[in-house]
Amino acid sequence: MYQNRAIRECCIVSAPDDYRGETVKALVVLDEAARATTSADDIVGWARGAMASYKAPRAVVFVESLPRTASNKINWRLLQDAEWGRTA
Repeated sequence: MYQNRAIRECCIVSAPDDYRGETVKALVVLDEAARATTSADDIVGWARGAMASYKAPRAVVFVESLPRTASNKINWRLLQDAEWGRTA
């Protein structure tokens, strides 16, 4: 995902899917220059061309920032738990 110049940082999580059980979802922080011109469909389309089909996200959500751990890593567990907690 970081090969796309519009993406400053991202986190990939699984999300509930009625058909498959779960699907790939990307939470993306866009680069300042790309915010006005990049859509979620642009990211999904690019990913389908650049990645294996099972790795490419089916959903993209733009966020202002991603939560960090004390060691400044992206706290993917917090995002993953929040995603599945919405449907529980």
